[in-house]
Amino acid sequence: MRAHLARVDAVIIQAAIAGALSFAHLHDLAEAAGQGGWKAWAYPVSVDLLLVAAWRRMRAQQRAGQPAGGARLWFLIALSASLGANVATAGLLDLDHVPAPLRVVVAGWPALAFFGGTLLAHEPRTSEKPAAPESPEPNAEPVSAPPALDESPRDALPAPPPEPASDAVTAPAPTPAVALPPALVDRVQALAEEHRATTGLPADPDAVRARLGLPPSMTASVAAHL
Repeated sequence: MRAHLARVDAVIIQAAIAGALSFAHLHDLAEAAGQGGWKAWAYPVSVDLLLVAAWRRMRAQQRAGQPAGGARLWFLIALSASLGANVATAGLLDLDHVPAPLRVVVAGWPALAFFGGTLLAHEPRTSEKPAAPESPEPNAEPVSAPPALDESPRDALPAPPPEPASDAVTAPAPTPAVALPPALVDRVQALAEEHRATTGLPADPDAVRARLGLPPSMTASVAAHL
């Protein structure tokens, strides 16, 4: 922070010294050219103000992307007047015998500076940034979207019933009864009577077939004789 202030102070001091010297040189030249009294003090103010005004307008137009030829012209005129006065008072010009052309230039400077300042003041201003779009009012009702059209088909046919699976498992066909020999028939009936006498229930064909040692395919044949 202190280093920044030191740099700013140095710039201000340098500008003040340079401005004072340039101001004095312009005053001395105007006074030597026959503009005495308060008029000699007004010349430095006029030149420096025109120089600063032209510089600021030129920079503003350049930042805005606009042509700055007019402001640049008046900046060069004011700079030439200030620089010429400083060089003229460096001992190259006899201030006691100022040439007539220089007297004419000094006498005509007020009109020239007034014209340049008027043109700079009436030049079109730099374009401002476009205004941001206005936000909708808080009380404004939102615009409702139109109702969506019913895109479902009105005359759609019902879906056909699912077809039965081709590989459905079919129930096994019953095994036909096989005729038993008479001895085996007597044995079947005896076992059935024994079971009924013991349990009071009819005998199970499959149980009788198992006791006789017959295969499962003979269950129907055994049941036919119970």
